[in-house]
Amino acid sequence: MSTNPSRRDLLIATTSLSALAISCKSSPTEEELAQLSDPYHEGFFGISLAQWSNHRALRGGELSNLEWISSVREKYDVDAIEFVNSFFKDKAMDWGYLDEMKQRAADADTRMLLIMIDGEGSLAAQDANERAKAIENHRKWILSASYLGCHSIRVNAAGSGEATEMAKRAADSLDQLAHFGEPFEVSVIVENHGGRSSNGQWLASVMELASNPGVGTLPDFGNFNTGGGVWYDRYLGVQELMPYAKAVSAKSHDFDALGNEVNTDYTRMLQIVKDSGYTGYIGIEYEGSKLSEDDGIRMTRDLLIRVRKSLG
Repeated sequence: MSTNPSRRDLLIATTSLSALAISCKSSPTEEELAQLSDPYHEGFFGISLAQWSNHRALRGGELSNLEWISSVREKYDVDAIEFVNSFFKDKAMDWGYLDEMKQRAADADTRMLLIMIDGEGSLAAQDANERAKAIENHRKWILSASYLGCHSIRVNAAGSGEATEMAKRAADSLDQLAHFGEPFEVSVIVENHGGRSSNGQWLASVMELASNPGVGTLPDFGNFNTGGGVWYDRYLGVQELMPYAKAVSAKSHDFDALGNEVNTDYTRMLQIVKDSGYTGYIGIEYEGSKLSEDDGIRMTRDLLIRVRKSLG
């Protein structure tokens, strides 16, 4: 069976599965969130783990997607996780498999927050047919996210052409997906993820053009390489994207002897996050190579905890 359903298939799935998906949402209530016992869910943000932090183990076959869900809380003492679709790419609408994911998360007392979507086409493509196909490809992940109880899917504002026109195309695609996701209570958020999307001013303009409450950003502390060796100012970029943020990514690569990330001043960055009024989760995303994935994750977690405490 094809894992890339047609537009007709998705519309049929929307009609027949909407009630099922919404009824099976496992997002905790505010009261349930307040009762979480995790010591790392406090202050002005909670701490989650982005699945990409374990990409070497997952790609190398040392860990499966299901095993990862079961292991995160015990290994790292965080209460929430963020998926990457490439680690269960053929399971987007495999309801039995998604049931197993939900059960693993429930057994581990772990909340599933979002799915990061890659490899499903360019949402700001110049070719209309290519862009329509990309929009279609993302819809199934909205259904998956709703079924799992995730609040968002993270997409990429990729494309080409003149900047203003590309922004208009990206905004239109995001608006279409957000309208599709509205009855499923799933938002569509964009990460600064290379190229024009790593220009904070440009991506903020896309948000303004979309002007949809279901569209937002996922500011990443480190992904500000706009191409050709040109880097956008990461602190300015995060400041520009935080007004639209529905999630935040704490990128880390390397640490000094005091446990500080060498590329990003976390105190400065988290002050920007705090000043924006954001109170959601910040996801650990360790991408370094000098430490093991486990050690890098724990170092990032501890840095977040330490700076959170210092900022009050």
